[in-house]
Amino acid sequence: MTDDNSRDDAPCRSKIETIESTSDLFSSELEVLIRSRYPLIGIQSWEEDRAIEIVRSVALRLNKRVFSWSVAQGLIPLDMNRQRRPIDTSSNDPQLILRKIQDLVEPAIFLFLDFHPYLKEASVIRMLRDVVRDFKHNLKTLVLLSPHIPVPTELEKDLALTELPLPGSRDLGVLLDGIVQEINQRRDIKLELDGETRERLIQGTMGLTLTEAENVLARAIVSQGGLSLDALNLIICEKEQIIRRSGVLEFYSSGERFDNIGGLEFLKDWLRKRGKSFSVRAREFGLPAPKGILLIGVQGCGKSLTAKAVASYWSMPLLKLDVGSLFSSLVGSTEENLRKALATAESVSPAILWVDEIEKGFAGIESSGRLDAGTSARVFGGLITWLQEKSAPVFVIATANDISRLPPEMLRKGRFDEIFFIDLPTRAERRAILNIHLLKRGFSPESFDIEKLIESSLGYSGAEIESSIVSSMFDVFDSGGKLATESIEKALKETVPLSRLMEEKVEELRKWSAGRVRRSSVPEIANGKRGDLQ
Repeated sequence: MTDDNSRDDAPCRSKIETIESTSDLFSSELEVLIRSRYPLIGIQSWEEDRAIEIVRSVALRLNKRVFSWSVAQGLIPLDMNRQRRPIDTSSNDPQLILRKIQDLVEPAIFLFLDFHPYLKEASVIRMLRDVVRDFKHNLKTLVLLSPHIPVPTELEKDLALTELPLPGSRDLGVLLDGIVQEINQRRDIKLELDGETRERLIQGTMGLTLTEAENVLARAIVSQGGLSLDALNLIICEKEQIIRRSGVLEFYSSGERFDNIGGLEFLKDWLRKRGKSFSVRAREFGLPAPKGILLIGVQGCGKSLTAKAVASYWSMPLLKLDVGSLFSSLVGSTEENLRKALATAESVSPAILWVDEIEKGFAGIESSGRLDAGTSARVFGGLITWLQEKSAPVFVIATANDISRLPPEMLRKGRFDEIFFIDLPTRAERRAILNIHLLKRGFSPESFDIEKLIESSLGYSGAEIESSIVSSMFDVFDSGGKLATESIEKALKETVPLSRLMEEKVEELRKWSAGRVRRSSVPEIANGKRGDLQ
């Protein structure tokens, strides 16, 4: 692989990317801890090779020797210019190896791999405390490296616990450039990446480990014969596996497009403008990554469809968080489920987190202390704090049908970038919806009296219009007839729309939204009023 600093002519290089190396940032933090004579440091990470290289680079800068130990290989020197040959393969006993490193007199860093199972043994914990006391007075440091390090109570005040962050854009850029260079040296074909493709691939692999990113890029080269924007689909599939292994979020594979949404032009325009704001160029320009939106409105008018279409338009994984599924009967498990869900979303970012019908998950939050010992209140507090403070590029799309059941804290500025109201479709939107669903099922809209169907569908949601078309298709298929304007009109008349079934609630929602939130579509004006609301 190539060093990133040697590629000044690399496409789409930016100041932002050159500083966004989480490896460099973590290396600096680790060096500070070692120079401050912290005797015991814990590094939590799945990326063992990457962490080892960082520790070796720190040791080189500090002019210290570095040794690794594992139960499989024993004690091995990892110095940059020394042969990696075991110097003690018999020390499989953790207490024996701890005594051995105490006896070594030279300044050194000892990197213990997967030591966490021994942290449950009282004798090992006692020995570690002795090592810590001894190391405080010399220039030796013990570093524990594992995916998870449970901290015993006895070591809570002695262990400096850190976590190696996932690779940043610069780390992934170095990896990508190295892969391209290696392929170009080994094969007759030449891989060439333009600036946009390179940046999109780096952005897409954000949230993966270096190994995962390398594997998925290699898979794209083998299956597609090169690297292009088509590789983003494979990258999303890789993130899908991570999400499904978490067990707390659902992954949605969406093929929806903005063209499949009739109307909502204000909302779609707002989303289009923010589609490029996750890029390096946007951050260099000074733009922050957008936080998210809250969509409120009548059921069946396109809130969930919008979430799916945005994921497809932005080429990002769509994760669905079911607030109800977080709740568990075990004490503390509900809060842990929320933390795990949010951490998973951040780990595969940039991503879209879809929280559907959010008001149902937090209904009755005021009485949480009496009903569930305050669990709902704590989960709600954790979520809104994360919405306010999150820095990872996770775009949240929350939907709600009943605004009265949402706690007022959720609507405060800073939780979401914008709140949109999605009303029943206007005349123009109903025309677009009819055309979309007829074309989707292989029918030409020119064969129907669309104007008549527009009139007949006044007060119907997009979902109700679609359902009526499908219902009429069943009828004509059963009778052996042909789908016509009359059959669709008949199905519409047989359907009681929600706007009529729950007229008072719909009107109340409209009145509340007027002047309080942004409209998602162009209002229809008739004689100075919006005609479809009459």
